[in-house]
Amino acid sequence: MKIRAAAAQYDISDLQSWSEYEAKITQWVERAVAQGAQLLLFPEYFSLELTALFGNEKEGTLARQLAALQESLPNFLALFRQLAKAHQVYILAGTFPVRVAEGFRNRAHLLGPRGAMVFQDKLQITRFETEQMRLRSGDDIKVFDTDFGKLGINVCYDIEFPLIARYQIEAGAKLLLVPSCTDSLAGYHRIRIGCQARALENQCYVLQAATVTCATPRSKATQIRMGAAAAYAPPARGFPDDGILTIGKINEPQWIFTDLDLEAIDKVRQTGDALNYQDWQGQKRLESAKLEQVKVIAGHRPYSP
Repeated sequence: MKIRAAAAQYDISDLQSWSEYEAKITQWVERAVAQGAQLLLFPEYFSLELTALFGNEKEGTLARQLAALQESLPNFLALFRQLAKAHQVYILAGTFPVRVAEGFRNRAHLLGPRGAMVFQDKLQITRFETEQMRLRSGDDIKVFDTDFGKLGINVCYDIEFPLIARYQIEAGAKLLLVPSCTDSLAGYHRIRIGCQARALENQCYVLQAATVTCATPRSKATQIRMGAAAAYAPPARGFPDDGILTIGKINEPQWIFTDLDLEAIDKVRQTGDALNYQDWQGQKRLESAKLEQVKVIAGHRPYSP
């Protein structure tokens, strides 16, 4: 099964109205669809662009912004659901901080071509999200069964923790979607390295989207953005030697496109020069291994076979 995927390098604009936002999102989707995209990935926290509509009384106050943002959630979801159905595509609508019983969660909604709407909550919360946004972590790791196969969603920081992705891979996912939002080159590279590591060890595809510029400082969570969208594969025969299928230029608003062959993942897992996907299980024999501390100092008795 093959699919053409698009990942956004999305710029945060200083919006004046909901209709302006709706027109912007519609144009982004239409540009991707015009290039044949069947799966569209927007980045983490791109929804905070809507805080520009709140007015000065809520500007810069995260607690008030997150509360006020809930008023936009029904229209936000309806817009992406309508676009997914109209163009018969899958859209991961980045993330949106959603109020739940115990507080707020950073939620990624996946909209399908026949009206389906599902979500994955971010599982690993960063210091900023804990201390400044008072977000709660999600509890459930999910795998989504689509027309082209199973996929998992790792929201930004989640991709830096290998067991989350591994649970999804062992449940059948061959593609991981990573909506990201980073405020420094170091942060961007942490996510990028996590994406490439997961592609390596699981022999899967990883698609990353990023927020890249910010025209308005209205929300502390999106004041400075740096990053690039990319599609990664295992560095193996039949794929690029460095595992990079395509990558955008840092901080330039654009879509990046890539054609993903899911059958190629089956092949590399079975016949690749390295069999990382299969050999993952070999680590488990070491769970009960004794950890030996060995001194390497002057005068220490040399090893003798």
